[in-house]
Amino acid sequence: MGARTKARKRAIDLLFEAESRGLNAGDLARERAETPVTEAPLNPYTITAVEGVVGRWSDINDALTTYSQGWSLDRMPDVDRAILRLGAWEVLYSQDVPDEVAVSEAVVLATELSTDESPRFINGLLARIVEVKPTLV
Repeated sequence: MGARTKARKRAIDLLFEAESRGLNAGDLARERAETPVTEAPLNPYTITAVEGVVGRWSDINDALTTYSQGWSLDRMPDVDRAILRLGAWEVLYSQDVPDEVAVSEAVVLATELSTDESPRFINGLLARIVEVKPTLV
């Protein structure tokens, strides 16, 4: 697993944990950067990604809600929401991640972390966001 993939997985962990605990994910990421709870320090991309998601939280949630057919954000598994938020941020706002890579990485992480149905759902929703990206940014 490459460094960027590990950074994404850690960002998803932080987004998931923050939502589960009712915390601000950006604050949690900064806290973990200052006082690590693991031997390995946070990759700078993890912090960038979490802060990017938090900074565009409403826009990302609006896009996910608008383009997920038949699924509200609350109805999605928690880990899927975290993966989708990160993937949507990378597609819509990250300048250094190609759309195809963002979608592919999200699908791989969903395969590893979520249900059997999640990779297909995440691929379809993020692919739709890629299609409509010019109208969103």
